[in-house]
Amino acid sequence: MSIKFHCEHCGNKITAKDEAASKWGRCPVCHNKIYVPDLNVDVSDLKLAPIDDNEEAERKELMAETHQINIDILSLKEDVQAPPVVGKMSSYPINNKKLEIRIITYLQKMGAGKIENAKELESQITPYKQQAIKILDRIALSEIPEPELANVPPAVLSSMIKELRSKLS
Repeated sequence: MSIKFHCEHCGNKITAKDEAASKWGRCPVCHNKIYVPDLNVDVSDLKLAPIDDNEEAERKELMAETHQINIDILSLKEDVQAPPVVGKMSSYPINNKKLEIRIITYLQKMGAGKIENAKELESQITPYKQQAIKILDRIALSEIPEPELANVPPAVLSSMIKELRSKLS
């Protein structure tokens, strides 16, 4: 017979030999240290320690602090990758996904007739000309449009892509 239990770290189902009962081992999936339970022990005899309210409050406070630090770090990262001031050359890199989102949003705004909003996005796209042209080409060559652009007629979308591409060239 074997012992079947779930890893407390990754939740994967683990099957261990009976000889491994009450011993420590490693999860074959996540490789974290796990304790193999002994199924022959009567669980009703186990005494659980009461939850220390001070310890639990401290844990919650530390988790909230960690969460706030993560938010602060992410906002700093956003500041570093913020689009440059219009008219200046870009010295900040931008990842393709963010630029793609800006381009798709630009095309949505143009398709909806929100020209002023689209112009603002255009100024955030133009510093990244080469990157933007590659993304535009990929969108133009795609047989299935991006889901966000599905309501824009294909002919209109194509002309908007050509217009933005010519502005970037």
